[in-house]
Amino acid sequence: MNSSQQRGIERPRARGTDRSLARRAELISIGRRLFADTSYDTLSMDDIAKQAHVAKGLIYYYFKSKRGYYLAIVEDSVADLITHAASGLSLPPVERVQRTIDCYLRYAQDNQAAYRTIVSGGVGFDTQVHAIRDGVREAIVATIAEGAYGRSDIAPVVRMGLFGWVCGVEGATLDWIDRPGLDRDTMRELLVKMLGGALRAIEEIDPSYAAPAPARRDG
Repeated sequence: MNSSQQRGIERPRARGTDRSLARRAELISIGRRLFADTSYDTLSMDDIAKQAHVAKGLIYYYFKSKRGYYLAIVEDSVADLITHAASGLSLPPVERVQRTIDCYLRYAQDNQAAYRTIVSGGVGFDTQVHAIRDGVREAIVATIAEGAYGRSDIAPVVRMGLFGWVCGVEGATLDWIDRPGLDRDTMRELLVKMLGGALRAIEEIDPSYAAPAPARRDG
């Protein structure tokens, strides 16, 4: 079972004919772009329907409400991100961590609108949206913990250290896709070294969580 499944983050399973599922997926794709560039409160259902070139009733048919539409967009985007970031579970631990970070950056680079929607767009006060975003952070923490320590059942201090690193990655990645002054390889190496610093700090506080050899200054 991968980290996304452990954390309950998986692509929602919509029911219907192939044609209706394709139509729903198309509306979600359009919504990713709309909500990435415009705040949730600014966009009305009339605006969404006009820009999507569909009848407003069609959006209600598939998603019941604007909030339902937005949540479907966030959940679908998160499923994509987690699938990319949690790949490579069969690799050795160190390679798995590097693969996770590279896949995370690749996803953000190739799906900028969706990434912005996950991390910073939309309904800032909505508790359900916060829960979705917290879920993706916890899934990344679990994936990194599995790569660094071989397990995801970690002590609170370890979780907090990795969680702080993940939040820093989000901010840095948002800035990187807006101002791409670094190539992805350089950005990955920077984030890997920042993770090494976090792992060493964790070890200093709790020596039972030894930093992997590549993260050690003498390694």
